[in-house]
Amino acid sequence: MLPRIQRIADHLKRSTGLTPDTGIILGTGLSGLGREIAVSHAIPYAEVPDFPVSTVQGHPGRLLFGELGGHTVVAMQGRFHFYEGWSMAEVVLPVRVMKLLGIQRLLVSNACGGVDPGMEIGDLMILNDHINLFPTNPLIGPNQDDIGPRFPDMSEPYDHRLIDKALSIAREHGIPVRTGTYVGLSGPTLETPAEYHYIRAIGGDAVGMSTVPEVIAARHMGIPCFAMSVITDIGVKGRIVKTTHEMVQRVAEQAEPRLTLIMKELIASQ
Repeated sequence: MLPRIQRIADHLKRSTGLTPDTGIILGTGLSGLGREIAVSHAIPYAEVPDFPVSTVQGHPGRLLFGELGGHTVVAMQGRFHFYEGWSMAEVVLPVRVMKLLGIQRLLVSNACGGVDPGMEIGDLMILNDHINLFPTNPLIGPNQDDIGPRFPDMSEPYDHRLIDKALSIAREHGIPVRTGTYVGLSGPTLETPAEYHYIRAIGGDAVGMSTVPEVIAARHMGIPCFAMSVITDIGVKGRIVKTTHEMVQRVAEQAEPRLTLIMKELIASQ
């Protein structure tokens, strides 16, 4: 994939003339942070040669280049999911491209289900760890030693310094936030009651269908990561209800201003 990644990065460098230091991935219903960016270039995925195209409702499918909090950023308004049929290499391709563009940190958001009995719909959770239950790993295959090591360390998948700063920002604004472990599954089905129970039993606090592959790829390349979830449904016995994608989007959009404030100030603090 490396020649393809290099071609995409070279095309974007020529098109924008920018060297972003911060990469952002915006999840379902969470594209509002894009409105805070002083955008100089908004490029639909379909107009980037060799780039995948997002197929999920609630994912606009654009790369935004511009300024946010005194930093030059590149933001994905919409990500790629394994369940859409992309290979893992394609799911993480944008993160690889961002690295070649020059990013020094990656911020990720997602909408997910909560399995901690203390959670409520609309809660924010900062990820401090994850469990990879995808059926594969984005690093399987020949390793590109000039990108990262064959066996990357994952003792700190989410940067402790960024987490501490985000918690401080949340306290300053009176925004309740949780920290916890995110479990990544392939989807696209939502979980059964037994699966929710299993996820909680193995140490998960929330479950979703994204984030883990991108973070693995980023850490492979030495990029510090920060991720935040909006809890859009509850997978706790006695509280499980039928959930639709539209419901997930609606809850995410309601929580989005709080998430955006934390993300924006976190970027500005770097």
